[in-house]
Amino acid sequence: MPTDSSTFINLFGLDQERSLGFLKKTTEREEYERRLVTHANLQLKAAGLPCVPSDADERIFDLSESLLENYREKNRLLRSSPIPVDQRIENYLDRYFESLNLETPLRLPDQTLTLDRHGMGRALSLPANGNYYKNDLVHSYRVKNGVLHNPRHDRRTTKGTFHVAEGGLPISGDKKAVPKLVFANLFKAAMDPPQEFLELPFTSDAPEKAHAFVSLYLRPLVAPKVPGYGTHKSMEIRFFAPGSLVSNLDFVESIFGNAGDPLLPDNDAGLDVEHWSGHTGCVVLAPQMLTFTKKELGLPHYDDATARQRRDSMCWKEESELYNDGQPFKITCRDKSGVVITLIADNYFGYCKKEVKTQISYATNLYGNTEEEHAGGAIAFRSYSLGEKFQAKSMQYNAQSFEDVVKRYSDFIDVMPEGYGVDKNFPNLIYVPEDALAMLTAQSISWTKDGKKQEIPLLPGQVYMTPSGYQIRMEKHPHAPSWRLIGTVAEGTFCHKPCTVSGGGKSEISKSLVDYMHYGPLFVSNLEQDFERIQGILDKPDFHLRWKEDYAEKPDYGNRDSRPIFGPQRSLGSVIKLLTPSADYNDEYNEWLASIPDYLLSLLFIIKRFEEEHWEENWTEPFGVDLVNGQPGHELKFRDRTLVGTYLRVGFLGPRKWRTFKLRQDFSPANKIQTEDDISASMVVPASKLKNLSKSENVDSLKFLINCEYRLFQRPDEAIHRGFDKQAEADLAGMRNFISNFAPLTREDILQMAEKVVDFDA
Repeated sequence: MPTDSSTFINLFGLDQERSLGFLKKTTEREEYERRLVTHANLQLKAAGLPCVPSDADERIFDLSESLLENYREKNRLLRSSPIPVDQRIENYLDRYFESLNLETPLRLPDQTLTLDRHGMGRALSLPANGNYYKNDLVHSYRVKNGVLHNPRHDRRTTKGTFHVAEGGLPISGDKKAVPKLVFANLFKAAMDPPQEFLELPFTSDAPEKAHAFVSLYLRPLVAPKVPGYGTHKSMEIRFFAPGSLVSNLDFVESIFGNAGDPLLPDNDAGLDVEHWSGHTGCVVLAPQMLTFTKKELGLPHYDDATARQRRDSMCWKEESELYNDGQPFKITCRDKSGVVITLIADNYFGYCKKEVKTQISYATNLYGNTEEEHAGGAIAFRSYSLGEKFQAKSMQYNAQSFEDVVKRYSDFIDVMPEGYGVDKNFPNLIYVPEDALAMLTAQSISWTKDGKKQEIPLLPGQVYMTPSGYQIRMEKHPHAPSWRLIGTVAEGTFCHKPCTVSGGGKSEISKSLVDYMHYGPLFVSNLEQDFERIQGILDKPDFHLRWKEDYAEKPDYGNRDSRPIFGPQRSLGSVIKLLTPSADYNDEYNEWLASIPDYLLSLLFIIKRFEEEHWEENWTEPFGVDLVNGQPGHELKFRDRTLVGTYLRVGFLGPRKWRTFKLRQDFSPANKIQTEDDISASMVVPASKLKNLSKSENVDSLKFLINCEYRLFQRPDEAIHRGFDKQAEADLAGMRNFISNFAPLTREDILQMAEKVVDFDA
């Protein structure tokens, strides 16, 4: 059912459609994209640049020609009055480089094509009437599943990359220190790109081509909102790029949103006293900086250089030596005043995102009591395979009855006379009473109301929720013909992986284990002998003697025996704990456990998993193996179906071997909601300042986190193995993706792939 995205997305003052591109359910996607093209043509026309209007656009131009001329003239008259954020940046440049007595002050472009709404960057990044654009820096394609941009450099390197201008905050030893004059000269070079770099892809196929700088305004988060303690804080960042690199700005706004036209007072962070952190950033893309020599930028000769300049290669011996050996770099100028300016000599997309991350980190460090974290995270909702029968007892978890739920949430629950409810927004969500019984064999959910049994069908695709929030659903086994009941807890666990190095597993924490699981039959060696040995374990009379003498929490067996393995007194988890070596058990018992083969314990756990009432008297009867060529087989069966085991792959042992572990027979992977994948802002708050905390949160302080990205840019490394990362494959197969560093495939390529069924079905 269509749902308004704003219901689930915290906008933090940004507009859902104009800033983030999350369309409302009343907005038609194709019409919205047509309007974006018209808007782009209007902007070009207003700026006095060539455009590519459609017939409908021409009619609009005829009606608005005088308004556009008026707009152009006002822009010309106001050209000497910078946009407020640009004025803050230029004021900083004047202060920082005052001691150099430069002949001309450092200035930002006085006229740019402003990406004032989400989607403009994407519309401008490809020809208006074509599907392909290329120059020396990037090859761009319009593809069925979005846009594909392959920059000149397809990966980021850190060696020799990070350069910092002298005269500001201290420069760490792993960065290259750059004289002020060199930064000033690089800034001038960044403001003067070659004409071909300024070409807009949007008009590249037109008779007249537009050439311009493009700019973007961001308001990335610096601190999370904590109700009752403080509101969210954000900084401001200006991006500038020559027109041919507008795809970089599309990439950035897709992740961080578009804060609109910075000229308008409503968008000016300087007037947003409640939410602006007081920090300003600027990023300029300038690949042309790679062509300048060290000498012409102002670096000293080797004989005149300091020890650090020699170490950092900030000097030259030959006049022809290129700055940074002609390799990509970024150079930053910042001080404690709260302004940071970065020039990037490349168009690799990752540099742009990482620079926003770096500037957020800079702002949090100056702001205080907040931190930018290179983090990954997810909310994991534990799930269980419940077998074929489940009796709900939800009152013991939150003391809520079905009537209590209806009373509290009647606005979105349709209550049925039989005593259950249907969610008005999600009709596949069914609310059932606190004592509901789910039976897979009867495919029904039943309960008693007013002394009469009530029953509804148990159907695939529907979720049945008890008053405690516990969810029940039926699900087909991925690799067996059987169905099973799956239960999922109401309250998830927030798994947060903070301060993680690259490659440290940020993304993996949010991935489902489903893609790492594989299935196979359960093998037995000699079933009759195995059952005899299992019976010996069941008959062990002295489980109560397993504890160490000094174990403080040893149960009192004065009035009872140790619970039997079969029977409702012990769950499968309790049996596993009983038969797993522990530091709480004495040496004799642990040695006895070590003598039991792993496969035998696995077999016992499987038998316990399928336990039924009163079958401890003849538990072997439902299990067996087929006769194969007159001899007992080795695949275990439960009644008339072959049992399937689940194994978890946790690594490779060479090219043809997997490292796997057998999972419990009742295992079901957790449901996960990804919460962060790279850039998060966090704040620690005293517990005394907060209200309505859970009783379990008996702590002095709590950390609050917010993901700074509205869209996550994934690097699906495992997608090179066909069929392994199913989520990555599903995402790539979706529409309107931003894709980088992939090969463009034609329709003919796809048909040829599909014809090679041996590879395609692998």
